[in-house]
Amino acid sequence: MSDSLRLDVSHRQPSLLSRRGVLTALGGLTAGALAGPALAWAGKAPFFQAMDLPIGLQLYTLGAALRDDLDGQLGEVGRIGYRTVELAGYLGRTPQQLRAALDKAGLKCASSHVQAKGSGPEPTLGDLDRLIADARVLGIQHIVLPSAPMPERIDAKPRPGEAIADTFARIHAQMVADDWKAVADLLNAKGKALTAAGLTMGYHNHNAEFAPVGGTTGLEILLKNTDPKLVSFEMDVGWVMAAGADPFALLKTYKGRFIQMHVKDIKATTKPNFAFQQDPTEVGSGIIPWPKLLGAAYAEGVRGFFVEQEPPFAKPRLEAIKISYDYLAKVVAV
Repeated sequence: MSDSLRLDVSHRQPSLLSRRGVLTALGGLTAGALAGPALAWAGKAPFFQAMDLPIGLQLYTLGAALRDDLDGQLGEVGRIGYRTVELAGYLGRTPQQLRAALDKAGLKCASSHVQAKGSGPEPTLGDLDRLIADARVLGIQHIVLPSAPMPERIDAKPRPGEAIADTFARIHAQMVADDWKAVADLLNAKGKALTAAGLTMGYHNHNAEFAPVGGTTGLEILLKNTDPKLVSFEMDVGWVMAAGADPFALLKTYKGRFIQMHVKDIKATTKPNFAFQQDPTEVGSGIIPWPKLLGAAYAEGVRGFFVEQEPPFAKPRLEAIKISYDYLAKVVAV
């Protein structure tokens, strides 16, 4: 995307930032009107304490060690101070085994990422009866589609020597407006069934959703073509920023649509892109202005916050999530 390519907020599309860099753009964000409304509790107590909200963790962050040592890893998560988690798979366990491990660690499972389809042992959106039954065992309230299912016409097989991120980027680059509308239809249909069962249907963004698609973006198509009563969104702030987009404008423009957030930080070296690339770091160690963003997110309807960090990690993963937790436990919204 060139410096001249910008999408106007007046068309209800959050402005994309230029390729001069996220850090330069962030200077404008933190100084300007997009910093969010002044809130009565701002500056009085740490944000999560003031709002009586738990700090959550997306378990994807822990990688393979979680599957290998479920009780030990979850125990460490609980000892750090996390009280709620989001699943990204069953880790080779049954829902009953997962619930027992979570209970032992003093953790609740509020949300789960679920694929649209698949051939593995875990339920997908294509098996709602089982998915709903599992959610009741685990105490899950929110079902989230972690990314757009790939159209059958697109070859999703990795090419020789192709990294996973490059495979996803190649596939998403071939998606057209009708593909995104089909994803919206899927979300509406599944959202209707899940809502009837007392659950919510959500969608989680990466940065590919911000790529231009015929004068709009995949994310805007999803937001405009899903029923707010049936479909919500989980904002991954790290990927929003990696796309060169403005999370403040996105929250404000689509007030109430985002009810969950991945609290993910990135370094200033991240170059805006739509190709699943970012330079990750622990929360509070990067360029995202969390004291402003947490308050703005709450004001626009976000209630579930989950720390997530992408690899590569500069520190052991448990150490990294402790750094993020310790920062968030003390941060005061402004």
